[in-house]
Amino acid sequence: MSIGHTLLGLLESGPRHGYDLKRAFDAHFGQDRPLHYGQVYSTMSRLLKNGLVEVDAVEAGAGPERKRYAITDAGITDVAQWLARPEKPEPYLQSTLYTKVVLALMTGRDAGELLDSQRAEHLRLMRGLTERKRTGDLADQLICDHALFHLEADLRWLELTAARLDKLAEAVRA
Repeated sequence: MSIGHTLLGLLESGPRHGYDLKRAFDAHFGQDRPLHYGQVYSTMSRLLKNGLVEVDAVEAGAGPERKRYAITDAGITDVAQWLARPEKPEPYLQSTLYTKVVLALMTGRDAGELLDSQRAEHLRLMRGLTERKRTGDLADQLICDHALFHLEADLRWLELTAARLDKLAEAVRA
């Protein structure tokens, strides 16, 4: 996810302080990975330098000055271009799971046990996501669906790999 573009998109509804941007980001996109304040302010500094935002107002308070940021026309154009550009699909051609299976075979460890352990972990996570989906709002349901579909694909791969483990072991030894 592009944090800069996401913050720019949030600014399209109107100027906001960094604190407000963090809260809006976390509410809509940060359920599993909230944004750190430092990341908000470093990103806003970069966007300011690149002319995609401007300081709309500076308010003095008991602590440091509070800047309110507004998106510029260049920022709106940048967000529009980012939204229109398709994301590159991630083919996962060299996954960590595959590497672990091959290394287990190469080192004489039980790759079947590794696959079973990974399958159990995937199923545990899928149960949690299914419960979160059941009790969540529409946004949470869509986020969980996305994760569940990826986990289902991983499970299919785990099953296929387990079925081919003997052949893979022969290929690794060759």
